[in-house]
Formats: sequence, C-alpha cells, structure tokens
Amino acid sequence: MTTPALNPDSWLQKPAHLAWLVGEGMRLLPFARASRVDQGFAALDANGQLPAQACAELIHTTRMTHCFALAHIQGVPGHAELVDHGVAALQGALRDAEYGGWFADATGKGEKTAYLHAFVALAASSAAVADRPAAPALLDDAIAVLETHFWSEEEGALRESLSRDWKQEEAYRGANSNMHGTEAFLALADATGDTVWLQRALRIAERLIHGHAAARGHVVVEHFDCDWKALPDYNDDNRADLFRPYGSTPGHSFEWARLLLHLEAALQHAGLAAPGWLLQDACGLFASASRDAWQADGAPGLVYTLDWASRPVVRARLHWVHAEASAAAAALLRRTGERIYEDWYRRIWEFSASHLIDLQSGSWHHELDSDNQPASSIWPGKPDLYHAYQAVLLPRLPLTPSLATALTAV
Repeated sequence: MTTPALNPDSWLQKPAHLAWLVGEGMRLLPFARASRVDQGFAALDANGQLPAQACAELIHTTRMTHCFALAHIQGVPGHAELVDHGVAALQGALRDAEYGGWFADATGKGEKTAYLHAFVALAASSAAVADRPAAPALLDDAIAVLETHFWSEEEGALRESLSRDWKQEEAYRGANSNMHGTEAFLALADATGDTVWLQRALRIAERLIHGHAAARGHVVVEHFDCDWKALPDYNDDNRADLFRPYGSTPGHSFEWARLLLHLEAALQHAGLAAPGWLLQDACGLFASASRDAWQADGAPGLVYTLDWASRPVVRARLHWVHAEASAAAAALLRRTGERIYEDWYRRIWEFSASHLIDLQSGSWHHELDSDNQPASSIWPGKPDLYHAYQAVLLPRLPLTPSLATALTAV
C-alpha cells in the first residue's frame, strides 16, 4: 500500500491544528477524571458531576481505562493510577467470579454482551501496552472469554449476548457489537502479536460490510437474526434506542470506514493479503453517510438515524457521530490524499467547535436537538470520553498500528 503525500495546506500538516488537537485532548482529560467511583468509573452529568447513587458501569469503566491508558502512554502525568484503578475494577467488582466474564454494572445484573466484552478486551490491551502491572492477566482473561463464549468460527463473527451462566443465547446478531469487536481485534493483534485477530476482523468486515452494506449501497445493516438474515424493521417501535435504533446509523458507517482502513494497513504491515474492497468499501461508506446524513433536515450537522429511504428518523445530532466522521475523514485523507476528505474534515471540525465543544461546562455536549441546541432525550449527561478523545488522537497518527501501540512511537 502506498499512501500519497498530503498537500501542504492540509490541516493534518498544520502545526497549529495539530497543537489544537493536543490542547483539546488535554482539556477533555480533567473533566473525565471525575468519573471515578470506588468500583470503577461511572457516568457524569452535564456539569461533570457524579449524580447521587452513581454506580460503576462496565461501558464507562472500560472506555475510561482505555483512554487513561492512552494518556499515560503519551506521558501525561496523573493517569497511571487511574488505569490501575480501572484494571482492578475489571478484576474485582465488575467481574463475575462465579461464571466468568463481566457484569454490565457493579450491581451484578444483566446478560453478558459481546459489545461490552469487546471493550474489556480493548481496555485490557491498552493497559497492557501502557505497561501496567496487572494488565496482562486481565488481557488473558478477556481473550479467553471472547474465544470461549463469543467468537463463532463457523459464522466468522461474534455472537451477541448470553445469559449470566452462558447457557442461554439471544437469537440476534448485531453489527454494532461486531464493529467494536473489529476495533478490539485490531488492538489485540498489536498487543499480542497474533495475526489471527486480523484474520477474524477481516471475516467480520467481509460479512457485514462487503456483504450486507455493499449490497445496500454502502449503508450499514445493523440488525440480524441468529442466521444473519437482515431485520430492517427491528425496533420500529423504539426508534431512538441508544444502542439498537431502528434504521441505519450513519455514525457507524463513518466508524466502519475508518476501521476498514486500519485493517487494510494492519494486514499489509503483517504481510497478509489485504483485499482491494477494504478501501473501496471505506470510500463508499463515507460517501453514503456524508451524502445522506449531513443537513438531512436542512440544518447543519449529521442526524442520528435514517430510514431505508435515507430520510431522517431521529434528527438529534450526537457528539460521537461527529467525532467518528472527523476521524474517518482524516483516515481517508491520509490514505487517498483526495481533497474531498480534507473538505469534510474541516467542515465537521468547524461544526463540532461551534456546537459540540462546551468551553463553559467542559467536555462536549453529547446530544443536540434538531436546532443544534443542547439536549438529553437520548444521551443524558457527558459520560463518554472515548469518542471525543480518540477523535483528537487519530488524525495525528498513522493508520497502523492501533491507537495505544501507535502512541508508544510518538
């Protein structure tokens, strides 16, 4: 793979822009540190405060541990102990000592999902790359659980969710969990040196993107039954679901586009065959999502979801969608050098700086309404460091290796 030289006027070449990204990352970290609770990390409200009865949740504990590991790798003081705290929580209060795997929160309730267990693997791999002493044992545990309970060699993808004792399986397959599985597998390949994770990531991408999404005009199909038959009407009666909304989710098209480019670069770096469709589908995903979601209702910004005729369903603007769009534009710009991705990269950051970045109360507004005013109908508070923090790191790094490993070389 040969990547073209970037134009000198690209923002990715501008010292001031790169310094701004660093500064925004340093601004995000102190806000997120307040999420610490005894048993891990919990959701913060819009002002960066822990609500009464805050409870450690697996999603926030894994994502915070991952991000704090990235900060520690960069040499930002004050984060090593936070990484260790997250690892301890994942080996303690959030781990199911009886059946293995991890609870969704510190109350010990709920089924076990591939989505959340992929984040355990991501957090463990980043903590291991950060050389935190307890991380290797956590990483081994996370890999064992993924391979024993979630990875299906027959399907070439992840099963969705199982009961606490692993005996009952949900008759559903999801693109979101497999997308984050792909992200985790890229990190696992770097942390362990085992290329089997790249081969598994390729099988997931081939099924979900080169198969289903490409056949629908590069629109990601999110919901399937256990035989991988698409369920286009899934959650028609709960269209704004936070993790399984009805219709298509353009933010996931952006996220998949970036992951395909990381996978292509990782395969080639490992001396493995990288099919040409990885780049072609990445371009197609970005094109469809940017065309259909930007100003879909006439106002600036990317809407949350679309129906199968590309009409807006949930018109809210979520911060993570714009974070992923900017990161995907940067990746495609780095891979192709094409001006259209420079234009999108600038457009999305201009929108984020004007509407999402909260310089008064800290962090980013996680949700805007259709008038681009702060809202909380879907995502209350500001619990998520992961998307915004990665958005300010990824444009500064090569397409491979994955984030934690790439930062060790910076």
